[in-house]
This record gives sequence, C-alpha cells and structure tokens, in this order.
Amino acid sequence: MAANATATKQTTRTSTASTPPKDERSIDAAVAYVRQTAERAVDVPVGAALTVAENVGETVRPWAEPTAREKELKQFRTQVTRELNRLERRGGQARRKATTRARGTRNRVERELKQRRNRVERAVKQNRTRAERELKARRTQVSKTVKDVQSAVSERVGVGATGEKTAA
Repeated sequence: MAANATATKQTTRTSTASTPPKDERSIDAAVAYVRQTAERAVDVPVGAALTVAENVGETVRPWAEPTAREKELKQFRTQVTRELNRLERRGGQARRKATTRARGTRNRVERELKQRRNRVERAVKQNRTRAERELKARRTQVSKTVKDVQSAVSERVGVGATGEKTAA
C-alpha cells in the first residue's frame, strides 16, 4: 500500500501527463480504506483469540505436570501461610493495644475513685471531729450552766452547804 503511494508520487513528479484522474485516486483511496477496515475486522478477533489461548495455556501449564503442580501448590501454601501470619500479627497487635488501653482506663478510674474516697473519708473525719468538739464544748457549757443554776437556786432557797435548811 505504501509502495503504491510512493510510486504515485514519483510519477506525478516526473511527468504530469501520466497522472491518473482525480476520480481514480479517490477510488483507490476508498478501496485501500475498505481493505484496511476488512483486515482490521479479521485481525482483531484473531489476535484476541490467540491472546486468550496463550493466557489459558499459561494458566493450565503449571497444573499439567506433577512437578510443576507441586511447585505451584507449594507456592500457594507459602503465600497462604504468609498471609495468615500477617493477619495473626495484626490481630495480636490490635488485641495488645486494646488490652493496654483498657488497663490504662481501669487504672485511671481506680485512681479517681481512690481520690474521691479519700476526700469523702477526710471530710467525714473532719465533720465527726468538729461535731465531737462542739458536743463536748456544749456539754461543758451546759454542765457549767446547770451548776450555776443549782447554786443560784440553792442560795435563794437557803440550803447550806450540808444540805440543811437554814432559818431565815
């Protein structure tokens, strides 16, 4: 096809009298286009079929011979074992991380609880001590007041120190 185009160009350069008419050139171009399209229409499916056949052959070849089959199975086993080990490592890491996080949370909660308990116990002890101190002070004050009232009543009634009435 390229040879015809080159020949046509050379002919036009050398002599103008042997140039084919325009109609013939357009017909030649159309024929070349149709031929190229027809070749493509045939070449594409044939090429696809050959590619598929090669891929199937490459896929089946390792399973056809016993040694190749064993080699392929060994590769699959190795790959599966590697993948399982990787998954196990990731799972172990996630478990350890979650355990560490839970332990930290538990320790923090226990620490806060202990601090609250200590504050409450301290407040209760302070309140009890203050209440006991005030009770003792009130008891002392009441005892003093009772003694003072008894003395005042005794003086007014006229009872002596021995408990006898004195004549007034």
